[in-house]
Amino acid sequence: MDRWLWAQVNTVGMEFFCYHRDRPGSMTLRDQLLEQHWAYMDRFAATMIARGPTIASDGETATGSVHIVDLADPAAARAFAFDEPNYQAGVYRDVMLRRWRNTLGRTMWNFSGGRAGGRRYLVLGLGMGQAADLAVPPDYGEQLIAYGPLLSDNGDVWLGTAALIRASDPDQARAVLTSHRYADIEVHNWQFGGRS
Repeated sequence: MDRWLWAQVNTVGMEFFCYHRDRPGSMTLRDQLLEQHWAYMDRFAATMIARGPTIASDGETATGSVHIVDLADPAAARAFAFDEPNYQAGVYRDVMLRRWRNTLGRTMWNFSGGRAGGRRYLVLGLGMGQAADLAVPPDYGEQLIAYGPLLSDNGDVWLGTAALIRASDPDQARAVLTSHRYADIEVHNWQFGGRS
């Protein structure tokens, strides 16, 4: 597929954040299904905002898969998440699927830092109470790969914030969110995904 398709988002409806968490011990099955997974995701290339695996501290073992994609509606998002080959085969133990808002207005392929160089993280803030961190944090603009609020299906209720960020370490990545505004903040090692 031509690279320019990966750098543009053709909006079709609503943006969704999908995080499949791997079942422990599923790496061999994941490896066997890699081409099927990529082929499935290629069907959504024109509306993909970001994608890539989360990785354990060993730097090799996948712990999950992040996909941020623009789809027609919540039903299409559920089909996207649950028809995925790794999910169907039992690689994943659970799925977080939320409406999302692309606060940066671009895809990960437009990130000036490119695919390599520096450590990358997924930061998930699980919200509580009043919405927080809705605007792009000014001190992190150049380091953000993707950023936006997690929302209810109808888009009316703030449920948290998800960010993909380049940072020197997990603590610096975590600092992108206002810690006391969240019930929990998860930080995962993350890599650019998809075909090179």
